[in-house]
Amino acid sequence: MAKWTPQHEAPEPLEGPVVATITGGTILWFVLFLAQLPFYGWFDDHGHTWWVWTCLAGGGLGLIGIWYVRKRDAALKRAAAAAEKGALQE
Repeated sequence: MAKWTPQHEAPEPLEGPVVATITGGTILWFVLFLAQLPFYGWFDDHGHTWWVWTCLAGGGLGLIGIWYVRKRDAALKRAAAAAEKGALQE
């Protein structure tokens, strides 16, 4: 069996509103967590409490994601500004 190798270069990754996307997803996880809290007894009776805790974990990991993408976005902007400044000096 031969190893598969691509015949062309991979396209550049798409950049979009990453910070807004991660923030929206994090808010959604927390909203789902809060919406499920009143029904915790039902979830417990049916063995589905992991649904509640999964939403809380998603919200917590989303907070880490927001921190990460904000730092990444700032670093990309600094690099672009430095490249532009270097191009203007030449």
